[in-house]
Amino acid sequence: MTFTPTPSQTVGPYLHLGLTDRRSVPCLAGEGVKGERVRLTCRVLDGDNVPVPDAMIELWQADADGHYNHPEDPGSKKVDPAFRGFGRMPTGEDSACSFETIKPGQVLGRGGNLQAPHINVSVLGRGLLKRLSTRIYFAGDPSNGTDPILALVPARRRDTLMARPDPTRPGHWNFDVHLCGEGETIFFDV
Repeated sequence: MTFTPTPSQTVGPYLHLGLTDRRSVPCLAGEGVKGERVRLTCRVLDGDNVPVPDAMIELWQADADGHYNHPEDPGSKKVDPAFRGFGRMPTGEDSACSFETIKPGQVLGRGGNLQAPHINVSVLGRGLLKRLSTRIYFAGDPSNGTDPILALVPARRRDTLMARPDPTRPGHWNFDVHLCGEGETIFFDV
């Protein structure tokens, strides 16, 4: 008996057909939302720092008070009605996509510990057999030093989880996802 190799099932490039062609969600924060408005630009790069133009980024985050727009969040009844909390965008030819959102508040974690402001991220794309999960923290935030999840990451690798302010555009933050290689982004097994 001989076996014929067949291609693996991956999440891309077909993910664009139903998820980003008409269902992209670039704005997580509507008019009148409470909190510090930010523009977050994410780029996806491969191990050789080559842009990945057909990935998809999904974001999920808390509002300015640290509440998720989800019924299982104990504070969900207090969520700002102008705040969606979820975004989805494909990367373009330059491997980037941008979201209009707010800087999230600190979220109450297990054991009553406050987590630093962060955004939960899923990366999907061709060649990936399952989504990659990571977080975006904001460089320079004083609560980063006490975040219990960030403390699990080796100190020399924490930089891979930091969004950086764009010095030329106030309110703009940049975050690079490195899929592998030098400076690979920390991904979480969730």
